[in-house]
Amino acid sequence: MSVFLPLLESAADSALVDALGRIGPVIVPSLVQVPVSDTCGRYILFDHDSSFDLDKVVDFLDGGAEKVIIPVSWAKEIAGTLPADRILLLLDVANVSAVTDKIREGVSGVLIKTPALDLDLISSVMRFFSDSSVYVLPTTLESPSQSTIRKILGAKAALVLPTSQLTLGASTKDQINVGEAFVSALTSDRRDGLFATVVSSYPQGGKSLGLVYSSVESIKESIVTGKGVYQSRKHGLWRKGETSGATQDVVHIFLDCDSDAIEFSVIQHGSGFCHLNRLSCFDDLYGLSALERTLQSRLSSAPEDSYTKRLFNDQSLLRSKIMEEADELCHAETKEDVAFEAADLLYFAMTRCVAAGVSLADIERSLDKKAKKVTRRPGNAKPQFAPKAAQPTSVYSVAAPAANGKPNGADNDFIRMRTFDLSVISKVERSQLLRRPVLKSDEMISKVKPIVDEVRDRGDTALLEFTAKFDKVNLSSPVLHTPFPDETTQIEENVRQAIDKAYANIRKFHEAQAENSTLKVETMPGVVCSRFARPIARVGLYVPGGTAILPSTALMLGVPAQVAGCQEIVIATPPKSDGSVSAEVMYVAKLVGASTVLKAGGGQAVAAMAYGTQTVPKVDKIFGPGNQWVTAAKMLVQNDTDALVSIDMPAGPSEVLVIADSTSNPDFVAADLLSQAEHGIDSQVVLVAVNLTSSELDAVEKAVDLQAKALSRVDIVRQSVAKSIIVKTSSVEEAVKFSNDYAPEHLILHLKEASQAVSLVQNAGSVFVGPYSPESCGDYASGTNHTLPTNGYARQFSGVNTLSFQKHITSQEVSADGLKVLGPIVATLADCEGLDAHANAVRIRLRQILN
Repeated sequence: MSVFLPLLESAADSALVDALGRIGPVIVPSLVQVPVSDTCGRYILFDHDSSFDLDKVVDFLDGGAEKVIIPVSWAKEIAGTLPADRILLLLDVANVSAVTDKIREGVSGVLIKTPALDLDLISSVMRFFSDSSVYVLPTTLESPSQSTIRKILGAKAALVLPTSQLTLGASTKDQINVGEAFVSALTSDRRDGLFATVVSSYPQGGKSLGLVYSSVESIKESIVTGKGVYQSRKHGLWRKGETSGATQDVVHIFLDCDSDAIEFSVIQHGSGFCHLNRLSCFDDLYGLSALERTLQSRLSSAPEDSYTKRLFNDQSLLRSKIMEEADELCHAETKEDVAFEAADLLYFAMTRCVAAGVSLADIERSLDKKAKKVTRRPGNAKPQFAPKAAQPTSVYSVAAPAANGKPNGADNDFIRMRTFDLSVISKVERSQLLRRPVLKSDEMISKVKPIVDEVRDRGDTALLEFTAKFDKVNLSSPVLHTPFPDETTQIEENVRQAIDKAYANIRKFHEAQAENSTLKVETMPGVVCSRFARPIARVGLYVPGGTAILPSTALMLGVPAQVAGCQEIVIATPPKSDGSVSAEVMYVAKLVGASTVLKAGGGQAVAAMAYGTQTVPKVDKIFGPGNQWVTAAKMLVQNDTDALVSIDMPAGPSEVLVIADSTSNPDFVAADLLSQAEHGIDSQVVLVAVNLTSSELDAVEKAVDLQAKALSRVDIVRQSVAKSIIVKTSSVEEAVKFSNDYAPEHLILHLKEASQAVSLVQNAGSVFVGPYSPESCGDYASGTNHTLPTNGYARQFSGVNTLSFQKHITSQEVSADGLKVLGPIVATLADCEGLDAHANAVRIRLRQILN
């Protein structure tokens, strides 16, 4: 653990930041806007006010950040997904109890914010986070000092100091010198107070250059200047290379485990560290370091006719030799042959590096950065070295759409999905496949709140103003009340027949769901408990307008409301450009017994139904899908006690997940994928392939491309498909497990034994079984409801059904004989909780019964 952790503030001096980087990691708040490329070796702090963004966390870790510091709410999402040794937990004193065992096991330590230094609190945190790093950030620390740092170190923790409390100059009341802070932990058993110092070369595998001594003053100067400065026992401060020119750049200064010795990791210049003009006082270079030095020397001084000089001058020869030696290494069989061929390959590879000005230090830095990545490419060879079918795309190398809306790539015109293989991707990459686009609900709620507030406060006036602004329609009244004029419900005969048949199927299925009987249970003699259903009196149904007319949504919401017996049904839908409402939606409104049609969309329609206006009835529950404005407004009003309204479920973009094996029809599979992709550019489309060969997958992809280009909404499909994925699996069980983790809105099973796979399904909005059960049937007319949970909420929510429009009330009836048995139990429990009036309500009755 570090002696202390600096917390970077935006106004920090660059020289101070450089100096701090020599003695350990620096905490960088994510809001400081430091580029990912500049965060290598640092700790990135995501404070409580940061919006959750797993991709951003991964980007920082991939970019070389040593650790990320995240709040508890984030840890609930991340724990177990990212490596624990790269995560620290940000805790306030008040939320220590919110840490679960899963969170504790998913992090390597904790940064605790506390108003004041409390050693008892630190000790209790240490006990809970045993074997973990603990850092303490007191929010009211006014006078940083060595004694404060030592006190925290004595508790096996480390102090966090903002850069405003650190200085490269002399310590003051408000600031402590960086060097003095660093040596706070150092102890010396020498009479002269010096510290044994090992000097090692960076990189050269950390090769020891020599043993010297340091003092507080020499350490302070090294930290500030970045040069090797030590303490000579005879001559005082020794600035290495001051006379010889063999200077050192200090990369890092480390404490040993006992805090009584230090190590300087340096880049040695000139003839070397030793007075005998060698790199090291112990021996000379060997291995790769010796090879690098030799090649660097030969680059400038090799004879023109030497082989090494020829390699430097002839890049095609060097390239050929690298490929030749790589091939020989691949074919080597014995241990000796592998070592021999690897040595040859390394020689030619190092020649290539030296010719390009690349050092071993550069290579090691690159290796260290790669090692910090938490995502991995699948690792497959390039096309010229492996079959094309073996090339799944990396999670983090997705081609973005070009300006023309088509995905970038070798063939911009081909509409294709991205492919991943569960057998070769990492756990982190798999978790990324399960994620949807981040819905920044807080931002949307803040944007929609002024609209909601205006409608709540000004009613119809605000509602009409927003309709004019957003829908470009000037209305005299925002509503239509029953009886609806006949001309508003006139539709084509074939459409009417289709709606009537769909209505009959949907009603039949939803009537079977209704609970009309009372559940009665005698829990003990004389004690009868009951539960009965009652309809929600007033409901609001939001039917989107947007890019499509959706009478089907009016059916799916209106029929169960009608079946449940809701007294008042309000349908809200955006008006057309002429101020009217789609005749198909109006026909359904009449069919399901709606009392009011609200000609408004967006957050203003939700607000009108939630609070009521001069003409819009207030409702008790709001149902229906919509865009981000509608979703945010629903979330906002359900949390407002003035509204006293609930909502059906959170909503996100439309989704479909198709599981297909070799028996599937590629044209059917493609059609099912596209039926969801056409909803919008943010639609989520997933194909889970069970042991499909490359040719079988190609057939699906070609069918997707061919069918997509024949669609009227091809521009939307082109963008949504480019962001969609194919996931290759090895069994039906593995495929369904991935689907359960994804929890799709729609799940389609194109399998040989599709009906048998249904028993494996745990999380899905609605399941479509077999080749002749397209999702379209459920969307329109089979009878099931199409208002389903999206965004992974199928883990917790059911789709809309008749019970969604009912509430359940319980009752109990206790006889005198029943109270004789139940009463003493209740009184005892009331006494236990100290609620005397509860106990008295029972005992007063028991006394009358017993007397």
